[in-house]
Amino acid sequence: MFERLKRFFTHPAPPQRPLPEPDARHALGTLLVRVALADGAYLFEEVEQIDRILARAYRLKPLEAAKMRAECERLALHIDDDTEMARRIREAVDYDHRLEKVRALWAVVMADGVSDEKEEALVALVEDTLGVARPDSEAARAAASIP
Repeated sequence: MFERLKRFFTHPAPPQRPLPEPDARHALGTLLVRVALADGAYLFEEVEQIDRILARAYRLKPLEAAKMRAECERLALHIDDDTEMARRIREAVDYDHRLEKVRALWAVVMADGVSDEKEEALVALVEDTLGVARPDSEAARAAASIP
């Protein structure tokens, strides 16, 4: 028994999986997670919304979307440059798809029924980097608001 305890405490930690390459898909997921975390609370409603967005945007099954979100959560903890994540999206998609990404961000902000200044500031930074016009973003926000 002592040997088992000794092995438990001296056994090296399993190797960490490498972070996924932050392509445009992972950049969106990472920004969705970072918006959800911006107010200091990562609520179930936000997680659920992120999974739905990823599933719909990339035609993923629910489990695949949850796995992608988990990868994006890891990225969100290791990558600080939100502007760089938004640039990756901007370089990869046209204006209409960039607007869809802003709609997705607002959907996460409004998932819990309350928007926070920090969440709004992050969405504003991303929409500026994406080159989304303010009126388009305001319309996306209005559409995401819970009546």
